[in-house]
Amino acid sequence: MQYATAADGVRIAYAVAGSGPWLVRMPSLPFSHVQLEWRDSDFYDSLTRNITAVAFDARGTGLSDRDARDLSLDSRIGDVEAVVDRAGIDHFALHAAQLSGPTAIAYAVRHPERVSHLILDDTFACAREYMQMPHNRALRELVADDWESTTESLAFMYIGHGGADVARYAAFFRACVTQEMARRIMNAIARDDVTGLLQSVRAPTLVLQHAGLKNLPPGSGRELAAGIPGARLQMLSGSIGDAMETVVSTVGEFIGAHPVQTPAPAPRDDSVFRAILFTDIVAHTDMMRRLGDEAGRAVLRDHERITRDVLATHGGVEVKTDGDSFMASFTSAASAAASAVALQRAFADYNRTAGEPIHVRAGINAGEPIAEAGDYFGASVILAARISALAAADEVLVSVAVRELCAGKQLHFSDRGTVELKGFDEPISLYELHWRHM
Repeated sequence: MQYATAADGVRIAYAVAGSGPWLVRMPSLPFSHVQLEWRDSDFYDSLTRNITAVAFDARGTGLSDRDARDLSLDSRIGDVEAVVDRAGIDHFALHAAQLSGPTAIAYAVRHPERVSHLILDDTFACAREYMQMPHNRALRELVADDWESTTESLAFMYIGHGGADVARYAAFFRACVTQEMARRIMNAIARDDVTGLLQSVRAPTLVLQHAGLKNLPPGSGRELAAGIPGARLQMLSGSIGDAMETVVSTVGEFIGAHPVQTPAPAPRDDSVFRAILFTDIVAHTDMMRRLGDEAGRAVLRDHERITRDVLATHGGVEVKTDGDSFMASFTSAASAAASAVALQRAFADYNRTAGEPIHVRAGINAGEPIAEAGDYFGASVILAARISALAAADEVLVSVAVRELCAGKQLHFSDRGTVELKGFDEPISLYELHWRHM
């Protein structure tokens, strides 16, 4: 799990997994708990075979801040903005189901340049009609009076049969959100109406609707498809829990995901383009002396976990580590820079509550190092290491090559002048990559 911070300071928990085109999954309001869903759900196992999925917990639910005050549509749109910005995603498909549909539609209209595809799954544009359905009116009354019966009713609606599965799903719903927060979220959503935005949706749109659902207004899927220019409607049999593989394959086909195939071994190339990132903890030796081996090692484990999570998110390959330092390679300079930004932000988030803060420096260079046995050598690697050593705590320095390769990537640099480095005939131009105000 990682965290993004919304404009009003609410921390939003999110996770990233898989390989392929980016797909951002909206939370299932008011019941979202990404950690539990990904641990127990076959759906995400299937989805992430050919898709890079990003899922997050709604404010007030799951591992996101549970005490959020503002639950408005604007605040929920802001949570999407915070997650995708924090994850460094520029262009992605957006998938919303049930009560999160209006939020996704509004986001797609506000940010047409970022949403490549829109998938609206068993949802609607106007919540008023949804809330007036007899089943939903009864559920809203139950939320206020009988929390256990509410979650059992929902479990039965979603999976369509009784027994142990109903009890298990009901327990999951209760773990997602408190009774009071569920009531507040549903009251906030009851005011959602984005009907007037449908004609402004520019992303290719797929509308999915399960024929067996009894809590959707009649014809809501057809109304969405008719209101959004060029939208495609696909009816599905059964209820939400039925035919999950059909949903996964349909979504994958729609956004252009293809089954992963094992490529033929590539011919060896000792000279390949790579961006090389070096990081290390500032004042590591002093920290270990002050904390001792056991407590110091616990801090290093946090450092390793955070660094590896960030590298995995941004396509970085760990080349080597000494516990307090990392060397990683990337196939693009922009990915290396985005990873360095995400890394500094992750440690800044960590330091807000950590007993022992972690401050790292980072340096990046790009070129054609010599590749051998999973490691990289040569002048471009040495320069990356030297640049990293010149950085201060919480700072990212890059070479002019990285700066030029990141042109147009919405990254912010400032000129740090030139330095003389041992082993290099010409002065080296350095740039600072700014991450705090991006």
